[in-house]
Amino acid sequence: MRNMLTLKYFNDRIEAGCDEAGRGCLAGPVFAAAVILPDGFSNETLNDSKQLPAKKREELRQLIEREAVAWAVAQVDNEEIDKINILNASILAMHKALDALKVRPQHILVDGNRFKPYGDIDHHCIVKGDGKYMSIAAASILAKTHRDEFMRQLHERYPAYGWKKNKGYPTREHREAIRLHGPTPFHRHSFALLDNQLTFDFETQDSKI
Repeated sequence: MRNMLTLKYFNDRIEAGCDEAGRGCLAGPVFAAAVILPDGFSNETLNDSKQLPAKKREELRQLIEREAVAWAVAQVDNEEIDKINILNASILAMHKALDALKVRPQHILVDGNRFKPYGDIDHHCIVKGDGKYMSIAAASILAKTHRDEFMRQLHERYPAYGWKKNKGYPTREHREAIRLHGPTPFHRHSFALLDNQLTFDFETQDSKI
């Protein structure tokens, strides 16, 4: 059985976990979430959202939104991504999620290795933190499920691009739709939309040339 994730980095502080979703997509916003879990929280299935099937992510989303001390989800749209680049947009989305929390954290855990200071609150960046700390895993699940929901809604307006399935990631089918129909107002023009750069197989989670 997989070991349960660690609840907190500092047991004596109000701690928020942050993560983003959609950083590698060709279209749509980048989403981020911030989550403060209660002391004593325990869940054996909570994990990095990429390691969970969609049905389990949705079940955990409901649990997290019901039981968290505080949670918030924010987004930065594709136009802003093109202006400030995806790294800065991802960090901005996390800051916006932290802004929206109803409880102010005393410490921030961030998935990955890059972040910008958020006011005077200490933070730690944790590489692959969504598979190590519950609050980051919870944030990854909220960011992912809220973004997927957004892209499914966009799919109704732009069905040719297959966003209901690929969620904006650079699958071969998505690139072919761009070639045939051109970009939409939701595509990221600072990303290479049509060349033979790295493509992402959404079904297998593999990157391929």
